[in-house]
Amino acid sequence: MMSKVVMAGALVALLVSSRMAVAAEVNVYSYRQPYLIKPLFAAFTKETGIKVNTVYAQEGLVQRLENEGANSPADLIFTVDIGRLTDAYGAGVTQAVNSDVLNANIPAAYRATNGHWYGLTSRARVIAASKERVKEGEISTYEQLADPTWKGRICTRSGKHPYMVALTASMIVHHGEAEAKAWLAGLKSNLARKPQGNDRAQAKAIKEGQCDLALMNHYYMAQMMRDKDEAAWADAIYLVFPNQNDRGTHLNISGMALTKSAPHKDDAIKLMEFLSGDLAQRMYAEDNSEYPLKQGVPWSGLLASWGEFKADTISLDQVAKNRIKAIKMADEVQYDAD
Repeated sequence: MMSKVVMAGALVALLVSSRMAVAAEVNVYSYRQPYLIKPLFAAFTKETGIKVNTVYAQEGLVQRLENEGANSPADLIFTVDIGRLTDAYGAGVTQAVNSDVLNANIPAAYRATNGHWYGLTSRARVIAASKERVKEGEISTYEQLADPTWKGRICTRSGKHPYMVALTASMIVHHGEAEAKAWLAGLKSNLARKPQGNDRAQAKAIKEGQCDLALMNHYYMAQMMRDKDEAAWADAIYLVFPNQNDRGTHLNISGMALTKSAPHKDDAIKLMEFLSGDLAQRMYAEDNSEYPLKQGVPWSGLLASWGEFKADTISLDQVAKNRIKAIKMADEVQYDAD
């Protein structure tokens, strides 16, 4: 019969082993589609032995974290757009991270000053122009989108979509509320149709002759080029990186935040640091056609072929602080109305 001492020792060993097994994992709530991030997590597991579990949803993850409270199994939340990151912070479901690695890898403009969120990749908000109907050089700034020259010639998605809100908020930062509102009203007056659809729908509208210009995130061009059903839309347009002679092109981000409950905090921070490093940043650049935030990491071949561009370096913290004003502004100018 096994002695009580041996049995107790075995039980302790089992508990320690169990705790180690639980500790060697990270749980991620993600708005990013699994196929985009699975290779990154696989590389992290291969390097560290730490397993990554993912829950994917198109919406509602912040509310889920609120409902779960201190019992939430989530360690990290992954999302796109500065708005969703700051919404998570505003809901009180994140906690600050102070990491020398993260602070060295992610430029200050693309991380929260209080450490509650960090960018992973950047996406340029560009102007898509018709190859047939818009000569190169005719449009070069966001401000020109409000010029009467383009009346009835522009398509966009909803003025209250996060991507449009972030751009409008950046205009508030650069020009002040009055001038930004005049710009948004001018853009509204130049629309060819009621705001609708996603970014690729705007390229389709250009191909079909409904409009000549549109706003879109740069990576949608890459996605359309790889899709046989959408390649014709991509072939109908060229991309303009606005404001190259002054402040630069507006950037938004995909990003991550450590949850307030984070049961595997240390391992979660290891994952955050890994994702900010050379390997993961390069994988993101290649697989997702987004721009790496870490300086010195090569762009994908396609993005490199489009050439370098000047990016707006205002802090996304400032953009975030003006989001509510931007949403109200869209209502005030009736941007989404017929």
